[in-house]
Amino acid sequence: MERRRNEEQVTIESAGGMSDGEVMRYQVLLSLMLSSQTKDQVTSAAMSRLREHGLTVGRILETDEETLGKLIYPVGFWKNKVKYIKMTTELLQEQYGGDIPDNVAELVKLPGIGPKMAHLIMDIAWNKVSGIGVDTHVHRISNRLKWVKKETKTPEDTRVALEDWLPRDLWSEINWLLVGFGQQVCLPVSPRCSDCLNRHICPGANKKK
Repeated sequence: MERRRNEEQVTIESAGGMSDGEVMRYQVLLSLMLSSQTKDQVTSAAMSRLREHGLTVGRILETDEETLGKLIYPVGFWKNKVKYIKMTTELLQEQYGGDIPDNVAELVKLPGIGPKMAHLIMDIAWNKVSGIGVDTHVHRISNRLKWVKKETKTPEDTRVALEDWLPRDLWSEINWLLVGFGQQVCLPVSPRCSDCLNRHICPGANKKK
């Protein structure tokens, strides 16, 4: 199955002495920051506007918050994300030479970056599997399917539970598979169990009967 990796569809723009790899990694970071609580189409459109404007550390540092806001609007929580992007970009320039951190511990120190996003960044930007990226969809579906030994309360608890038994070579796949499934079939409210091919083996679906 081909992955739906919108975050990977970044245009490389070398500028300001940055290598292609550094620019790519920066664009992956920003794409994931924008994608939180935002539909794929909205994220894609915002990224296109940013690339046209110039999506490098140096260019964003030169961009005032008002202009940046106009470029990313209407992504979810865009006002907060403007501040996160500016703060993160400044930190990248000052502490990492314009590149992004290459480990989860440092990534989660950046404004607006949590564990889920950090693991996805490691996978996409650095091609390193550091952990499972668990968002609300993976968290919900894992509990409905009883993929966790006991009900978990937070996505981070679900990540730990899944990593305890899921083979490491599947860690990179699970987020991409379940996010789309959660958006289209296994919905948060009124899941489409009658259309789901897993309905006969899903404890959540059987509970509804």
